[in-house]
Amino acid sequence: MKTKTFALYTGLAATVFAAGFTTLAISANEPVESQAALASLQQTEKAITIYKSPNCGCCQSWAEHLAANGFETRIVETDNLNAVKQEHGVTRDMASCHTALIDGLVIEGHVPARDILAYLENPQPETTGLSVPGMPHGTPGMETGRKDDYQVIAFNANGQQRVFREHTDY
Repeated sequence: MKTKTFALYTGLAATVFAAGFTTLAISANEPVESQAALASLQQTEKAITIYKSPNCGCCQSWAEHLAANGFETRIVETDNLNAVKQEHGVTRDMASCHTALIDGLVIEGHVPARDILAYLENPQPETTGLSVPGMPHGTPGMETGRKDDYQVIAFNANGQQRVFREHTDY
């Protein structure tokens, strides 16, 4: 009886091992291409172009924050940021020190990377962009030791605005 039980368990273990090995072998060949394609797609979706003044250090710090959070950053230095803002529908009350573009969305000012990602996962129709108006202390790129409460505002071309996220006690 012990021999039959041992043979049964040995056969079962060999079958499970063979099935697992076959699954790994299949996974090792096919999904590598799929994973590479997915990674490429995610990288493309996270490519962001940042328009900033050549003399602004906080804009550079914000770009570094994005890069540290997986964004592929492209910086365009310009002395005419107002033209960029006007071209992309950024009103004075939404304005900050830099303007960025990602997948047709305008990102104005020191918007945290996680808020950009959250918006891109669930975009809202007719939204032109996200903005952190002004330059609040404590926002990414504006780490001065002081932390002001601030809001990330979703805005559209008609001037409508709504609070997308609030940051307090962070």
